[in-house]
Amino acid sequence: MVRFLKRIIGLSLLGLILAWFLSAPSYVDPAAFDGVTGDTTAGEQVFYAGGCSSCHAAPDAKGEAKYLLEGGRRFPTDFGTFIAPNISPDPVQGIGKWSALDLANAMLKGVSPSGQHYYPAFPYSSYQRMNLQDIADLHAYLNTLPASGRPSGRHKVSFPFDVRRTLGLWKMMFVRSGPVASLDAPSEELLRGQYLVEGPGHCGECHTSRNAVGGPEYGKWLAGGPNLDGPGSIPNLTADPSGLAGWTVEDIASYLKSGFTPDFDQASGAMADVIENIAKLPDSDRAAIAAYLKAVPPQPTVK
Repeated sequence: MVRFLKRIIGLSLLGLILAWFLSAPSYVDPAAFDGVTGDTTAGEQVFYAGGCSSCHAAPDAKGEAKYLLEGGRRFPTDFGTFIAPNISPDPVQGIGKWSALDLANAMLKGVSPSGQHYYPAFPYSSYQRMNLQDIADLHAYLNTLPASGRPSGRHKVSFPFDVRRTLGLWKMMFVRSGPVASLDAPSEELLRGQYLVEGPGHCGECHTSRNAVGGPEYGKWLAGGPNLDGPGSIPNLTADPSGLAGWTVEDIASYLKSGFTPDFDQASGAMADVIENIAKLPDSDRAAIAAYLKAVPPQPTVK
């Protein structure tokens, strides 16, 4: 019996050691940024594509206040309440001292400059599909925005979800590199739409259902589901009859610019913020997003 217990304890310790190593943060190779220079004009477009102000501006911010990314917005979930941090260029409370590499590690790897895993409420599971040039451009643009000395709020997460090291294992299981949808002979327009939707636009973060531990159910990509933030449901964005089958590419592109559906309903809630940002992109980008959504394999709406 004693020998059996020793074996159980030994195996448990071995498992803990293995989990510790497997859950270690990974980083972007610094050499990958050699020769990469950020451009503020291009970075502004990445800023709108990523909808940065929708999460990081103060709640109910309007007009120019949306460019003050001081955080504070609360996101209640089954795992706790997450609070958007200050990502303004303030050198103390914001990210003013971050390099483009620091931003890349945050967005591509979900890791802070101090080596701490970020919670996936920050959608790095989507952003990790972005290219380094876009991140360098975004970094340059963020540094042109007004700074705020407001401290970031602390997430309200209880055990065991407050053990950030376990997020390394979560990433191993659910952070998928490369494209999600399989497209047949994609054109340049389709590939651009795929990049915007699956990467900076992070549409799947809301429009794809999640499992019991918050992992995206990629087999139900963009098929919508229950609204975890309140009443109603999240729409299906695939070309299923319960989704966008009745919409043309032109209908989708028009909606992304005006906020009006083909039936003249108007976008509201979080989607209104998305439209406000996407409307600032070139027409070609909205057309590319629309083409991609019509090309995604249809899925029945998740109930």
